[in-house]
Amino acid sequence: MREPYILSIDQSTQGTKCLLFDCRGSLIHRTDAAHQQIVSPEGWISHNMEEIYRNLISCIRALVTESGIDKDAIRCIGISNQRETTVAWNRETGKPVCSAIVWQCSRSRPVCERIASEGHAAFIQERTGLPLSPYFPASKMAWFLEHNEEAKMLAAQKKLYLGTVDSWLIYRMTNNTCFRTDYSNASRTQLFNLRTQSYDKDLCSMFGVRTSMLPEVCDSDSVFGTTDLGGFLNHPIPIHSVLGDSQSALFGQGCLEPGMIKATYGTGSSVVINIGSEPKLSSQGIATSVAWRFKGHTQYIMEGNINYTGAVLTWLTEIGLIRSAAESSELARQSNPEDSTYLVPAFTGLGAPYWDSDAKALFSGMSRKTGRAELVRAGLECIAFQIRDVLDCIKKEADLPIGNLFVDGGPTQNEYLMQFQSDLMNAAVQVPNTQELSGIGAAFMSGIAAGIYDESIFHVIHRTSYNPQMSPSLRGKKYKGWKNAIQIVLKH
Repeated sequence: MREPYILSIDQSTQGTKCLLFDCRGSLIHRTDAAHQQIVSPEGWISHNMEEIYRNLISCIRALVTESGIDKDAIRCIGISNQRETTVAWNRETGKPVCSAIVWQCSRSRPVCERIASEGHAAFIQERTGLPLSPYFPASKMAWFLEHNEEAKMLAAQKKLYLGTVDSWLIYRMTNNTCFRTDYSNASRTQLFNLRTQSYDKDLCSMFGVRTSMLPEVCDSDSVFGTTDLGGFLNHPIPIHSVLGDSQSALFGQGCLEPGMIKATYGTGSSVVINIGSEPKLSSQGIATSVAWRFKGHTQYIMEGNINYTGAVLTWLTEIGLIRSAAESSELARQSNPEDSTYLVPAFTGLGAPYWDSDAKALFSGMSRKTGRAELVRAGLECIAFQIRDVLDCIKKEADLPIGNLFVDGGPTQNEYLMQFQSDLMNAAVQVPNTQELSGIGAAFMSGIAAGIYDESIFHVIHRTSYNPQMSPSLRGKKYKGWKNAIQIVLKH
């Protein structure tokens, strides 16, 4: 019998990755393609979904050709997607009415301000677990309905569909037959009631969205339809898992039990804890969402999002303090350990747990002897300080014991940063031998659902463990200095 393979699609903000896994959970091959980041004169950020779909099919064809496998051996597909990016399209043709509104885009801020002025913000957070924000799809959907003429016309004709990237990809991949999403993505729309586990009619009414415009919500390990990938495959195969990318990385890390926590170090960072089968709401700006609905059971997460972490290393490169991110670890080691310089990287305000969009970045605590190495070390350490801020908040709000921190993302290859993160938390940091955790999560769930894997598959990931070495007094001194620097920023 032919060895089965699993195709994982990781459709991210920057591009589309296609990953091929064998029946032992090993990554066999990867292809990827970047798509255009469309930025208008107003600063609105968009994606061309037709470009993304073309890239997807092209990447899959290249993946099969370059790997040399028989395409008939691909048994199932898993999808991991950028969350919150929102698409409006014609249900009859599958064609978007315009470019998608990317999660980073705040053009729908007036919608949120209007709803907040009507006194609904607390009600929305209580039902959805999410703070009212243009970050989430509900206000983006309202923007389409209020500002796009084709969307208005299609809505009047009951021909308009609204959804996140996963639901549009599913629709196109299944030749416009399956209009579905999963619980993890639905819970990020700000239209989904966490307790009823369904779209909330009151919320939909506030944003002017009819529930008939929204995709059917399915278990994350459902069959979301079958696809021949635009005629490339000889026989249709099932799309057997869908997860938002942060939840998919949590699943890929094997964080299946309450109290297990992961941090993704990317441009910004997402810190996520599995809180189990009951939602808990935050009063500190931490979002509550569905992790997944898997094997018929729903699990929830609490999540804190940070604006600038890995992007700090990009900034240090741009201003000439380092030639590449790889150089930062050795420079930090060379710095004067007595130097007290801190960087608060509020280049676009501060995210969780401070949520101050007007905050400005700041170096503080410099002396006459502060030099290049000390500034670079401050840049690295601010990443760990921000992660600890969110972890402390999550620990308090989730009321769960927290052990190891599972991490992923490019900056986790920085040994100085990972050791400092462990020292600052006084806990072990577990760095995997792969950086494709979002794609792995979708592949593992799809493979389990299709009967190719069981849950022992999570043991194929090997990790390097960083364990705390810093004294309690030094840990306290360093963190106190960081909190003082944050207060300076917040006061201004």
